[in-house]
Amino acid sequence: MSCFITDEYGKSCPLSIDEMEKIVRDVVDEAVSYVDCPYECQVEVTFVTDDEIRVLNREQRDIDRVTDVLSFPMLEYVTAGDFAFLENEDIGCFEPDSGELLLGDIVISLDRAMAQAEEYGHSLKREIAFLTAHSMLHLFGYDHMEDAERLEMERMQEEILLKKGYVRDENA
Repeated sequence: MSCFITDEYGKSCPLSIDEMEKIVRDVVDEAVSYVDCPYECQVEVTFVTDDEIRVLNREQRDIDRVTDVLSFPMLEYVTAGDFAFLENEDIGCFEPDSGELLLGDIVISLDRAMAQAEEYGHSLKREIAFLTAHSMLHLFGYDHMEDAERLEMERMQEEILLKKGYVRDENA
C-alpha cells in the first residue's frame, strides 16, 4: 500500500509531519483491511489551511465555505465497499507501474482539525485519525446523505478508530 502525504499547511502545528504521517498510514491501512479490499492500494493525503480547503470546496463542489476534509474518490462503486466490479472491467484505475488500485485523494484542513479537536475535547491525533477514516470510507463509496447511511458510516468509522486506539477521550 502506498500513501503519499504532502504538507502544504505552512504554519506551526502541534504535531510534526512524521507524527501526522504515522496516524494517516495507520488509519489508511486499517480502513483498507476493514473493508477487506483485495488489492494493494494507493492514496494521496494533503494537509492544508482553511483558506486552501475553502478554495477547493468552492472549485470542486460549488460550496463557498471551509470544511474539515474533502475526499476525491477515483472509483464509482456499484455497491459501497464491493470491489467485484473491478474484476470484469479495465477502467484504468490501477497505477501502471505498481499495479496498485488508485483510491483517490484526501485533503485535510489542519486549521479545522485543530479547532474541532479542541471543540470535541480530544486530541489532534484523534481528530486527524477520524478525518482520515471518514474520508477513506468515502473513497470506498460510502456516503452519509441519508440517515441510515450516516449511521452506518459513523459505526464503521468508530470501529476503525477503536481498532487503532484513537478514542474520543484521548488527550495526548
